[in-house]
Amino acid sequence: MPLIQRLCIIGVGLIGGSLARILREKGEVGEVVGVGRGEANLRRAVELGVIDRYATDPADGVAGADMVFLATPVCSIATVLARIAPGLAPGCIVTDGGSVKGEIVANCEALMPAGTFFIGGHPIAGTENSGVDASFSTLYQDRRCIITPTPATDRPALEKVVRMWELAGSEVVLMDVEKHDRVLAAISHLPHMVAYSLVNAVGGYDRFEESILKYSAGGFRDFTRIASSDPAMWRDIALMNREGILEMMDFFSRYFGELRSLVDGADGAGLEAFFSRSKEHRDAIL
Repeated sequence: MPLIQRLCIIGVGLIGGSLARILREKGEVGEVVGVGRGEANLRRAVELGVIDRYATDPADGVAGADMVFLATPVCSIATVLARIAPGLAPGCIVTDGGSVKGEIVANCEALMPAGTFFIGGHPIAGTENSGVDASFSTLYQDRRCIITPTPATDRPALEKVVRMWELAGSEVVLMDVEKHDRVLAAISHLPHMVAYSLVNAVGGYDRFEESILKYSAGGFRDFTRIASSDPAMWRDIALMNREGILEMMDFFSRYFGELRSLVDGADGAGLEAFFSRSKEHRDAIL
């Protein structure tokens, strides 16, 4: 018997579509129902075999589902849940893939009807591409997925969500919501802020009449790849994890200021030491 009898995915794009693909490949889901506003994308998801059928009304899509995955922009997760909550089947588990957890988990737990369960989640995986055509079954392989239980979390529901992500190939980590938001501000949200700022800075550099972006090579393109991510999604993340992102931006500014002082002072030894420390940290990741 599959782990999930009927999975409803609200937001059938890279994240939701990739989850559906791997669960179908492993035979761990009976039926997949897709929900979204773009009917062309939903039809394409049926053509690709990612979902079995679709609904444009979330309340219709969740009918009879034992698992609902919210893969919508972070600012809309609680709003969508409020809309579907009255139609959730008894025992239904709702989880999400949002990269901000504190506000989402607090709001969503309060919205759940008795006998249904919300489990906050965040698979740390993705690309700069979007839409169901961008989805693939190995997206979560050997990646971490953070699950954020609270004192109110139902244990069997938690175990089922953990098992779902393990089947997707992820290493599951349980984490407090506040720690999650601070950690993600550092390892994900800040890098996106830096990449967007760097591209704008280079694109807006006006010393020459032509745009110098056309001269960018591998290093610049690799470093700024994430600046091609969905602007609306990152707008929402910046708003919802504002405190954590501001803390990391200020922390980053201290180090960038230190580097500027070393360059300004032509401090060769200091520059080498600064770069060596950075290399050691980076090499330790690998």
